[in-house]
Amino acid sequence: MPSFRYVTLDVFTKERFGGNQLAVFPDATGIEASDMQRIAAEFNYSEITFVLPPEDPANTARVRIFEPNHELPFAGHPNVGTAFLLGQMGSLFGRPIRETLRFEELGGLVTAELTRDGAKVTGARIRAPQPLQVRGEIEPETIAACASLAASDIVTTHHRPVVATVGLPFALAELRSVEALGRAVPDAAAFRSADARHRQPEVSFSLMLYARIGGAPTSLRTRMFALLGNIIEDPATGSASAALGGYLATLMPQPDSEARFVMNQGVEMGRPSMIEVHAAKIAGEVRRVEVGGPCVPVMRGEIEL
Repeated sequence: MPSFRYVTLDVFTKERFGGNQLAVFPDATGIEASDMQRIAAEFNYSEITFVLPPEDPANTARVRIFEPNHELPFAGHPNVGTAFLLGQMGSLFGRPIRETLRFEELGGLVTAELTRDGAKVTGARIRAPQPLQVRGEIEPETIAACASLAASDIVTTHHRPVVATVGLPFALAELRSVEALGRAVPDAAAFRSADARHRQPEVSFSLMLYARIGGAPTSLRTRMFALLGNIIEDPATGSASAALGGYLATLMPQPDSEARFVMNQGVEMGRPSMIEVHAAKIAGEVRRVEVGGPCVPVMRGEIEL
């Protein structure tokens, strides 16, 4: 009976049992897609990655990302965690791992850079596979209903709620305070109604809420809820953070700027995370969005198929 090795990680944290859980199969050669989906359901983590030899030898690997119910074209914390683990391994498919990794994914080519403390790999930073797209506004009342909040809790002075993506789309909305963010409770009926009206081709309705910490424009507290059969809350969502950072950079008045954000997510879940986002704007357009943070290994094991 064939068995396959896996490693679990906590991503976007320096402390074990914080951040977002991830399982990585560093050599998934021989695992069928149907079994990948069953394994993802068995782990029941927000995502799992399966690493395969690249189709183009110039790239590091082909990476498939699965949620418990379906495959994703792109996601943030799975890429950061996978790059971190491969960097710790030092070699893959008979080739050395370099400081820059290139992953072939359904959503496009993802580039990752290892981060180190001296010689030790401590995390990774990835570049979003697609340029920022803004797909339209959403009524503040819809956001309020989805989060069981009053319409007055939604801030529209900086921007109205919008759907934005750099590989995976999210509704983005600002709340008036961290206290209001803490009161948010997802309403399943409202989420299903929003999904019916604002469904994106890649994924069902997903909502990233944020509040500015102490009024600072680049220090944010965030929460992310998604309709995946049931409503789930994610402790650290790199793809949503990248979309949010890229969109906020578009609102800055300077046509050429380098915007850096620190986003704290997962606090209300007891799994605090720290996500760093860097957005580069050139001639008024966001041309590059990067997201990264530290990672911690947790468990190692094998699964039999």
